[in-house]
Amino acid sequence: MESLYLLIPLSVALVFLALWVFFRAVDSGQFDDLEGPGMRLLQDDDSVYAETVESEQERTH
Repeated sequence: MESLYLLIPLSVALVFLALWVFFRAVDSGQFDDLEGPGMRLLQDDDSVYAETVESEQERTH
């Protein structure tokens, strides 16, 4: 029974801390664009690879 006097306030404080972290992330724009990073990962960007290969070939010659 005595442990409840400690556990209940700790759990309430933990919930408020988690809510504060969540709302702070929302305010900073963390969840604004959920699809953009996934689409950028799938885009084919061969031009960057080609430039990297050309610059490395120039260094070796």
